[in-house]
Amino acid sequence: MTPDERRDEVEPAVGHGEHGHRQHGNGQHGGGQHDVDGRHDGPVDALHEDEGAVKKDSISLAVATGVYGISFGALAIAAGLNTWQAMALSLLLFSGGSQFAVVGVLGAGGTGASAVATSTLLGVRNSIYGLQLNAILRPRGLKRVVAAQLTIDESAAMAVGRPTAKLSGIGFWWTGFGVYLLWNSMTFVGTIAGNAMGDPKKYGLDAAAVGAFLALLWPRLGTLQGKLTAGLAAVIAVGLSPVTQAGLPVLATVVAAIAVGLWWSTRTDELPTLPSDDATEEGAGA
Repeated sequence: MTPDERRDEVEPAVGHGEHGHRQHGNGQHGGGQHDVDGRHDGPVDALHEDEGAVKKDSISLAVATGVYGISFGALAIAAGLNTWQAMALSLLLFSGGSQFAVVGVLGAGGTGASAVATSTLLGVRNSIYGLQLNAILRPRGLKRVVAAQLTIDESAAMAVGRPTAKLSGIGFWWTGFGVYLLWNSMTFVGTIAGNAMGDPKKYGLDAAAVGAFLALLWPRLGTLQGKLTAGLAAVIAVGLSPVTQAGLPVLATVVAAIAVGLWWSTRTDELPTLPSDDATEEGAGA
């Protein structure tokens, strides 16, 4: 069989698009998402649905988290802060755990120095998030400053683990801006309502953010790696909580991700390598 005959025999199974890109199926241009070699993996609508789903999840998480700002505003007033001081904490510090630490220490009679030290300890995790997010988003100039301000638990959670940098960016920016706007708006509402609304926990606001995080975490537990990481992190957090300061157990759970990640990488290296598509085609052509 001549090379031309062999090529004619193989190529009908793989069509060519209008612009010469190899693609599976009927060869219509615009029918799907291009792979690195120009092939289409699936319908374009699927990509749009992914972006829409990320935006929807980001908005849902932003609402659940932002509404809890009412609680911070009310507690800040109860701790002796005025409306402008509470708003300054939300606008500039913008870290729920650190903000609650400040008003908690001040409300208990602690000094400003101890309040700052405690809130700083809780905010260390945002620096860790920033290292990973900087590699994913690669912000420049003023955008880098804004990204640093919006780096919180929720925006980081919605950005990491996405299949593309574009989806990571959508998750980060939509969640970050959504939480920022709602958190500050609800903080103001909380300061106005003050003690008149009573304990915000009776409205279930304290459970809203936790419930949103559980909903975000649940799909990630479908893999063995996710289950092992979550299980080990829970053991570390529960074991350290009674004997360490607030914030340390959360930071210590990073060990779980590192340990499972290292073990998983060695386990993956031991698996046999499957032949590539190019090697398969060459073998068929021979």
